[in-house]
Amino acid sequence: MSEISYYATGKRKTAIARVWIIPGSGNITVNKKAFDDYFDVDTARIIVERPFVVTGTLGKFDVKTTVRGGGKSAQAEAIRHGIAKALLEVNPEFRPALKKEGLITRDARVKERKKYGLAGARKRYQYSKR
Repeated sequence: MSEISYYATGKRKTAIARVWIIPGSGNITVNKKAFDDYFDVDTARIIVERPFVVTGTLGKFDVKTTVRGGGKSAQAEAIRHGIAKALLEVNPEFRPALKKEGLITRDARVKERKKYGLAGARKRYQYSKR
C-alpha cells in the first residue's frame, strides 16, 4: 500500500472484514479476487457500494479487503460496515449522512444458540397429553 490508506474493521454476524481504502479509481478487491468474481449476486454489490453512494465518493477510492466467516450476505454487510468506518477516517464530516443511513452501527444480531430441553433456540418439542 504505497499511498495514504485508511483502515477499518467491519463485522456482521460471524463475518469479519478488514478493509483498506486508498484514493484511486474505484477498484474493489475481495480476498485477492475481483469484486464481481467474488460477489456473483447484484444485491451484494449494491450493499457494498452503499457507503460510497451516500457520501458521493463512488469511484474515488480503491478498496482492498479480506473477509472471513459467515455467508456471502453477511460478508457483504461486514465489508459495507468496514467501508463506512474507513470513510469516517477520511472525512469525519461524512458521519451524519452515514449515521442517518445506519451504516456506522454494527448490526449485533447473531444466531441464537440452542437451549437444552428444546428442539432449537426457542422451538419446543411437541406436547402429547396421551
